[in-house]
Amino acid sequence: MLLQKFPLGYEPCLSSTSITDVTFQCRESINYQYIGSSTFTAWCNSHLRKAGTQIENIEEDFRDGLKLMLLLEVISGERLPKPERGKMRVHKINNVNKALDFIASKGVKLVSIGAEEIVDGNAKMTLGMIWTIILRFAIQDISVEETSAKEGLLLWCQRKTAPYKNVNVQNFHISWKDGLAFNALIHRHRPELIDYDKLRKDDPVTNLNNAFEVAERYLDIPKMLDAEGEFMTYVSCFYHAFSGAQKAETAANRICKVLAVNQENEHLMEDYEKLASDLLEWIRRTIPWLENRAPEKTMTEMQQKLEDFRDYRRVHKPPKVQEKCQLEINFNTLQTKLRLSNRPAFMPSEGRMVSDINGAWHKLEGAEKGYEEWLLNEIRRLERLDHLAEKFRQKAAIHESWTDGKEAMLTQKDYETATLSEIKALLKKHEAFESDLAAHQDRVEQIAAIAQELNELDYYDSPSVNARCQKICEQWDALGSLTQSRRESLERTEKQLESIDELYLEYAKRAAPFNNWMEGAMEDLQDMFIVHNIEEIQGLITAHDQFKSTLPEANKERESIQAIQAEVQKIAQYNGIKLAGNNPYTTITPQSIDKKWEKVQQLVPQRDQALQEELARQQSNDHLRRQFANQANMIGPWIQNKMEEIGRISIEMNGTLEDQLTHLRQYEQSIIEYKPNIDQLEGDHQLIQEALIFDNKYTAYTMEHLRVGWEQLLTTIARTINEIENQILTRDAKGISQEQLHEYRTSFNHFDKVRNSFEFKACLISLGYDGDAEFARIMGIVDPNNSGAVTFQAFIDFMSRETTDTDTADQVIASFKILAGDKNYITAEELRRELPPDQAEYCIARMAPYTGPDAVPGALDYMSFSTALYGESDL
Repeated sequence: MLLQKFPLGYEPCLSSTSITDVTFQCRESINYQYIGSSTFTAWCNSHLRKAGTQIENIEEDFRDGLKLMLLLEVISGERLPKPERGKMRVHKINNVNKALDFIASKGVKLVSIGAEEIVDGNAKMTLGMIWTIILRFAIQDISVEETSAKEGLLLWCQRKTAPYKNVNVQNFHISWKDGLAFNALIHRHRPELIDYDKLRKDDPVTNLNNAFEVAERYLDIPKMLDAEGEFMTYVSCFYHAFSGAQKAETAANRICKVLAVNQENEHLMEDYEKLASDLLEWIRRTIPWLENRAPEKTMTEMQQKLEDFRDYRRVHKPPKVQEKCQLEINFNTLQTKLRLSNRPAFMPSEGRMVSDINGAWHKLEGAEKGYEEWLLNEIRRLERLDHLAEKFRQKAAIHESWTDGKEAMLTQKDYETATLSEIKALLKKHEAFESDLAAHQDRVEQIAAIAQELNELDYYDSPSVNARCQKICEQWDALGSLTQSRRESLERTEKQLESIDELYLEYAKRAAPFNNWMEGAMEDLQDMFIVHNIEEIQGLITAHDQFKSTLPEANKERESIQAIQAEVQKIAQYNGIKLAGNNPYTTITPQSIDKKWEKVQQLVPQRDQALQEELARQQSNDHLRRQFANQANMIGPWIQNKMEEIGRISIEMNGTLEDQLTHLRQYEQSIIEYKPNIDQLEGDHQLIQEALIFDNKYTAYTMEHLRVGWEQLLTTIARTINEIENQILTRDAKGISQEQLHEYRTSFNHFDKVRNSFEFKACLISLGYDGDAEFARIMGIVDPNNSGAVTFQAFIDFMSRETTDTDTADQVIASFKILAGDKNYITAEELRRELPPDQAEYCIARMAPYTGPDAVPGALDYMSFSTALYGESDL
């Protein structure tokens, strides 16, 4: 039987946290299980075979102390004092004492075990001593991550068996009884010895015996227990058998750490590339929209464009400003992490550098800058066009109404059968018509001038305007020709005509221009007007007042004209003359004059009201200008002041970096809380635009200027916060103390921010560096582009690099070499066995095939891969 009672009176006492010493004490009547003599014999022989010997009887073969000393030398790797070869009892006791003294020197307290008992072959004492040796040299030496021996051994078993199904190592008793854990340990390190997939959890005896036989045959681990035994001592033999794998585990941990840094950096690079690509694509799509200056045909369409632009400035662009700022912050943070992990700087793909994004952004703002001004000018142009088009239609309608029937009148032959008096009347009538025609010449010219202006301003309905204007001009030319022709016909018969009623003639001559004046006055009083400020409307009001001052004189003229007609009636009545009808010299009747005069009288107060309403609108616009100016004149200096304060904060050193970061974030919050003032100003600006106000004499600030200032302020505070965060990252990663950082910053600031190499040299001297060669070396590090200026980030990177160790490609190559079993290549199977799944696949996907003379199928080149980790990125 392998399991026996522990020798009566001996109990192994182990510390609960570490096996620093092993004590054997005599306690009567207490029984403990232990590993039997045959198991001890097998364990001893597994070590003695290395020295070319073994024992047969554990109680007898250790009595002279020679093999006992040899056993201790084999398992400890140390030399013991030279043994005594004599056969006398004293020689044997001396040898055993040397062995016991060596055991005691290893921190083991032996109580009640003496050399005499061993020499006398006391089985209980001999087995107790061997158990002491096992505990000290097979278990205590186990060390896994600073834990106790027992806990360390358990942790090692858990890690090695984690990938295997049906295995869950939690202790050194129940967890091992089904045998699967033993088989998993062997398969993990020697997969060719065990077919793990064929083992069944419900057959523990077969599993245990399989593991014990394989361990004894191929691993030189003696079969110390059967399927019902105690396991910790036996498991320790596996630990020592596979101790070489511990180096591989350490190497794997180092590789995992390096790969994790690279994977994280690659994710950050991919995130940067995607964000940069999206932002550049948005800019690429937006610029053509802002550069499109194709005018629309109507005010409604142009006002919709203006509304779209407002949405762009308020809704679409601000998030992109934040994305651009965040992109720069992410780029700076990534570069800092790469420097801290001794990796080369990140070079984005072509066209996606921060400078490329800034260039595209500058082009976007260039396109944006003139767009709003163009929109407003276009709206003003369309407003002008609508006004001109309406004016053209009004004048054209009045003229067309006047010309209606004139061609028929000028072509009739009534003078051929008329009496002399009728001929003279026709001639006078014609003269009055010519006067009327001449009076209309100005209107025709105005119509042509308006049509020309509409053409020059690219009015969308110019073809119909031109056609109508052409028809009016052609008709006007025809009327001129017909008028000339009729005059010639009348003049040919003028000699045959008698005099005509002078009063009718005088009436006609005075009525026509007065009638024309009234028509002009009505036209002016109904004329549409457009003004942009109080001065212009006040000018129109003044002109209207001047017009009203002429009305009394005009009324006198009207009364005088009406008096002529009254005189005609009086004479006709007095002389008993029956008038044939209306005045033969004109179609203008006294009734039409009175009617038009009444119309003028009605239009005057209407014009008064329209001008006063426009005056009120311009006064409201002036109020909007003042309201916007008051706010803008406050916000503009506030933004400038905040920009200057941020500049001062960035070079001051008040408190720790965390204090500075907290202060900056509070400062940033106070700036963000000012945002409602910007929004209020945007609302005032929209009211100004909706009122079509295009100038503001009360302020030099424009909304566009303040928007850019606000965006720069938010970007500047965000960048300043990011600089402090990167300094904290650098400080913590490099182990720089707050005092050191304070010293670096003080020296750096003292020399005017180290703007040139001369001042930087003085800064280095103040920190203890000296010599031209040393200075040239340092300048090559902090200013590799020879720009002549040194940033604080470059300076702090240099100072931290001087005292900090970082991982290197050689270290990673050495770690892979351990995992590869000292080969120049590694296989996918080895990577999957030693590394976590995601990192193993990461290496397999990126390692090139190994092509050396010792290559085998599937061999991978870990050396070039390790070098690439510290070289140029392929991203």
